[in-house]
Amino acid sequence: MNHLDSLEAQSVYILREAFNKFDRLGMLWSLGKDSNVMLWLAKKAFFGHVPFPAMFCDTGKKFPEMYAFQKEYAEKWGLNFIRRDCPPIEEIDPTLPPAARSAARKTEALKRLIAELDLQAVIAGIRRDEEATRAKERVFSPRGENAEWDFRDQPPEFWDQFKTDFAPGTHIRVHPLLHWTELDIWLYIQREGIPLVPLYFSRDGKRYRSLGDMDITNPVNSDADTVEKIIAELRATKVAERSGRAMDHEAEDAFERLRSAGYM
Repeated sequence: MNHLDSLEAQSVYILREAFNKFDRLGMLWSLGKDSNVMLWLAKKAFFGHVPFPAMFCDTGKKFPEMYAFQKEYAEKWGLNFIRRDCPPIEEIDPTLPPAARSAARKTEALKRLIAELDLQAVIAGIRRDEEATRAKERVFSPRGENAEWDFRDQPPEFWDQFKTDFAPGTHIRVHPLLHWTELDIWLYIQREGIPLVPLYFSRDGKRYRSLGDMDITNPVNSDADTVEKIIAELRATKVAERSGRAMDHEAEDAFERLRSAGYM
């Protein structure tokens, strides 16, 4: 078994464990590379069928290519696709920096969706290497009644022993990609032939490494227009993956505040 086989096996185990433990379960589908890999793994885990809804909190500000991808693959993959609009910016904490405040619209939409569907747990495609605050996460991460995350009080997870029994009313976030890296993701995309939003590939000397809203996401300089070239670029680059995300350049604690409040 090679490295990718091991990563795949662990993620499949986590997905099956979550499905076994929680009756009311949903998966976030952001349309990005990580969430597409996560859906692909779910299809493998459950023999071609994703047995829980794929949920999308829509800010109305995604790139046209993302909406086109969503429409095509929600149908092709036979997903139980649930889309909900995010609340207006006026309803969001005005003390947050502008880009973080815009991103926080998704937090509020997700909280409402969790309440609407009475979800016990939500599967999300975050990775520890993506951002410092996410490095504090657990695979099975307990949240408060309003989806708050106390990063100072998380259960230990030694030797892949995951705590899945929690007090009634506890909401859980499940992170099957937490142990992957950005390079792992692209190597797996290459091996499996996973389709992606075309914005990840260079056009006119620029491409996106991380996809968000149009007004708070910027491309990086790159000539990598194939998966193979992207992998070669990642082996050499020193540029951070989220360097094109505006909120990562705002107040130092902005992202941690978002995560603590229930951000995806």
